[in-house]
Formats: sequence, structure tokens, C-alpha cells
Amino acid sequence: MPRQKSILIVYAGGTIGMRRSRRGYVPQAGFLEARMAAMPDLRSPDLPRYAIHELVPLLDSANMRPRDWLTIGRAIRDAYDEHDGFVVIHGTDTMAYTAAALSFMLDNLGKPVILTGSQIPLVEVRSDGRENLITSLLIAARYRLPEVCLYFGDRLLRGNRATKVSAAGFRAFASPNFPPLGRAGVEIEIDRELLRPMPSAPFRLRPVAHPHVADLRIFPGITAELLRQFLAPPLDGAVLHTYGVGNAPDDPELLAAIAAATARGVVLVNCTQCLKGRVDMEDYATGKALLEAGVISGYDMNPEAALTKLFYLLSRGLETAEVRRLMQQDLRGELSR
Repeated sequence: MPRQKSILIVYAGGTIGMRRSRRGYVPQAGFLEARMAAMPDLRSPDLPRYAIHELVPLLDSANMRPRDWLTIGRAIRDAYDEHDGFVVIHGTDTMAYTAAALSFMLDNLGKPVILTGSQIPLVEVRSDGRENLITSLLIAARYRLPEVCLYFGDRLLRGNRATKVSAAGFRAFASPNFPPLGRAGVEIEIDRELLRPMPSAPFRLRPVAHPHVADLRIFPGITAELLRQFLAPPLDGAVLHTYGVGNAPDDPELLAAIAAATARGVVLVNCTQCLKGRVDMEDYATGKALLEAGVISGYDMNPEAALTKLFYLLSRGLETAEVRRLMQQDLRGELSR
């Protein structure tokens, strides 16, 4: 008889484990574990054994910070040899940021790490959390997935390709620039050709520090003064959300502010405001002006991946030129060139 797989559930917070209160839904320590213990489905022999590591305090995902990514990463690292896979229960608002961050931090990952949650708490009859949780556990136990994924609403997405697209729908996440890794219907189907290869080096956690990183959406009427203030020290890097294939106003004062920042060593990454598509700064004069001012292309990275990749690389103490080079390389399946 095959050995029953073991999965560690890292519970960071989020809607799925909240309880009712007079003030609305609130998190409560131990509540999710007690709720899961009362669910007959989770005692099915078809499911893996699981243990729960509950973070203290539980977080609304709107309060998630880089140091919390590190806390989750450490929980996985410390239990890595004891479990076959990991499920991270997380609130939906910043789930895509955490999934992208973990994809960079968990170096040479050889086991599944699946983030999931719900739009309706488990205490409610119509909760989507039951299916998301059960299917995440099954996938983590049954499939060789050497990467960070996000499972939600019957789709398994690469973590650093996922973005939240619905505030209320059960299919709250999409992967506009990369196909889903899998789908769950009557059967769970994984597209193995899309998966990352198994690593050949030992697993390790690469911490993130607190570089000064931000992002800015270009908009009609943006002024050079506003941009200069945004780009002023101590900024180390930023994602610029530009129009279309990477365009922005070619106002000389705006471009001068950008050029001054990049000359000072600020890493500026160009990502499109469009939900789907890629940056090509050679297509239009307005995009080429950004290239000449020292802005680098984010290609088809989504903003969550670009921002967390900046956090990751700027935490490693690399020279600016190396950060710029690696930002434009595919490290974890986050971009296509």
C-alpha cells in the first residue's frame, strides 16, 4: 500500500477561515483548524495527511508586507523535509503578490507550494473554500509540481503569472499571459509540458529585505514635478505602468526626470497597464524615449511579478547593472521574451 502523503497547510489568514461577529467577518486563532476538523470530507482516505501551521497574528491580506512573505517562506523551509507539499491559505487581495514573491524566494523548489483561499468563508453554506481547499490538497499530494502555484475557481495557475481580476466572482484570478497549468473538473488535468523542470541543486530560502520599491501608474496629465518627487531618494526601484505596449508622454521634462533617476541607479521597469499583452519599447517613439532614458522592459510580466522580483533582486546586494540584467531574464517562469 503506497505511503499516505503529508501536506503542511500554512495558514496566513484570509476570508476562508473567518467567523461571524457583530462587526462582520473576523479572523480568530484556531477557528479554521476546528472548522476543518469538523469537516467529514477532510477525513477521506483519498486525501493526504495534513498539519496546520497557523501564523501569529493572522492577517487580513491587505496588511501583508514583505516581512510576512519571509515568515511564510521560513515556515516552508523549516518543514521542507518533513512534507510532500505545501498549501498556503491566504486572503485574496494580495494573494498574487505573495505567490509571486514566494516563487523567487523559494530557490530550487522541488515540491508543490499552492496558494488558495476563498471569496466566502467556510462557515457559510455556499462557501467556495471547500472545493478550493480540497482540490489544493489533492494537487499538492498527487502531482510533481516543482513551483509555486495558485489554485482558485477550478484553475491552477503559475503563481508569478496570476493576477486578481474579480472582487466577488469565484474565478477571482486569471493568468492573462500564460496558460493555466491545470484545470479541475470531473478529473484534475495538469498540463505537464508547461511545468518547470525539477531542480538539480538543493532547496534554499532566499530572504527579502526592505529595499525602497514602489510602482506608479502613468496617467494623462502626469507632471514632471510629481514624477521627480516619486523618483527621489531613497527610491531603489519602481515599476512604471505605461500605456499599451510600453508608451508614456514624451514630455522632455518627464524624460529628464526619468533619466536622472536611472543615472543615479534607480531600476525602472516598464509594464503595460493592459491586462494582457507585452511591452515592446521599439514600436513607438514614445516607448523608445523611455528606453533611451534608461527604463528597462518588463516584457509580459504582470505588475505583481515585476514588483516582487524587484524586492527579491534588490535584497541580494547586487550591482545595479546585474539587477537590470536579471529583471529582463526569466528566472521562475515569470516572463517570456
